[in-house]
Amino acid sequence: MSPSDSRGLDRREFVKAAVAIGGTSALSACLDWEGGAAAAKEPEFPQGPSDLSELPRRQHAWGRYIVRDAHGNTVLPEHQVLLFLDYQGSGAPSGADRETVESALRTLDRAYQRGTGGDIAASINQGLVTTLGYSPTYFDRFEADLPESIDLQRPEAVLSAVGEDPEKADHYDALLVLTADFGSVLLGAEEALFGEVDTVNGVEVSATLDGVFERSERRTGVVGKGLPAEKLDEERIPDHAPLSMGFKSGFVDSLPSEDAVTISGGPFDGATTQAVSRLRIDLGRWYDNDDAARKDLMFSTEHPHGDIGETGEPLGGDSGVTEEMVETVEERSHHHDRIGHTAKTATARNDDFEPTILRRSEGVATDVAEEGVTGFNFTSVQEGIEDFVETRKAMNPDEYDTDVADAHHGIVDYLETRSRATFLIPPREHRALPTPRPGTE
Repeated sequence: MSPSDSRGLDRREFVKAAVAIGGTSALSACLDWEGGAAAAKEPEFPQGPSDLSELPRRQHAWGRYIVRDAHGNTVLPEHQVLLFLDYQGSGAPSGADRETVESALRTLDRAYQRGTGGDIAASINQGLVTTLGYSPTYFDRFEADLPESIDLQRPEAVLSAVGEDPEKADHYDALLVLTADFGSVLLGAEEALFGEVDTVNGVEVSATLDGVFERSERRTGVVGKGLPAEKLDEERIPDHAPLSMGFKSGFVDSLPSEDAVTISGGPFDGATTQAVSRLRIDLGRWYDNDDAARKDLMFSTEHPHGDIGETGEPLGGDSGVTEEMVETVEERSHHHDRIGHTAKTATARNDDFEPTILRRSEGVATDVAEEGVTGFNFTSVQEGIEDFVETRKAMNPDEYDTDVADAHHGIVDYLETRSRATFLIPPREHRALPTPRPGTE
């Protein structure tokens, strides 16, 4: 693919297609479109720090390094690549493999600044934000178990707990999440990690994951204002909507702090858990509802429709959900014959009325080949997987004493789960093929 082959595609559409395809040709095309240095070995984008100890211990420490809007809401990077990996060695990983993985990851740390580089005024993310997590299947290879304090439930247990088919569980060993506003940053990082380039953004590639990990599945997605309307074959999506169902999310009051989702103490101090889902959205049926119904179903029947506006933008940094709405959600549903998704999930907040899961991807899938299917990548981090389970269960109609029809019960009836997986995201010092008890063997 090259700019001359784009046949009139705008830059965003072209880059989305290139990221979905992947490979060195797509990387070269992205660099042509997104601008760059005259020589391939010169940096195209801001590089990482010379002293890597300046980077945060927590892999999931994104908040300081991604764009925030005028209301303080986090704005997730536009492009995402989810690489599901399987370890190629037999038994427990070797020390040599750990050194190789860490060296490969440090290449990226040096090559690209972390997201915005910590610039609180940044309007675009010129760098890269990543996490690398490990599944229960990965930890099965060790004789020792994870500490009991680590709540890393198997995906089939999660599926069963929320009333879904356990057969939809994924069992990859690891997941590497790459996110950026520039497609060439993502593609450059991926190609460097698997030995397809010798230098990346002006930094020599010192080691690769090739031979240690196999890329078993690759998922891609996009998020951002206007992208769903551009990407999807559903003309009723508002032109400026950031998500396919038409409304923004990620309000300040609906997301916990990073401290709240971090594991404290023990060998994985500074870690977090990750829930990863591939969903299908029935957008045709969703948009068959009128505007008023969609607002009631996404938020609550108590939200003034004028406060929501076309996409939720007028709400600013506050979702508008209150404790009173949550306490009376069943009672009010009897009067309105509808119940809102945001109000329902707020029933899973803690005793201080704080949410417990931090959403980190709500991207429209760009790798789905099935015609008419709208795929959706959803990832969240939380201290323990049970927090995800309780929040997801709060979406289910049978959790409420009400006769409201499923199609009027928030958004759950418009979603279909294709797969789920769970991972532990260790702190940076244990991100390379960790043991279940790092530092204690």
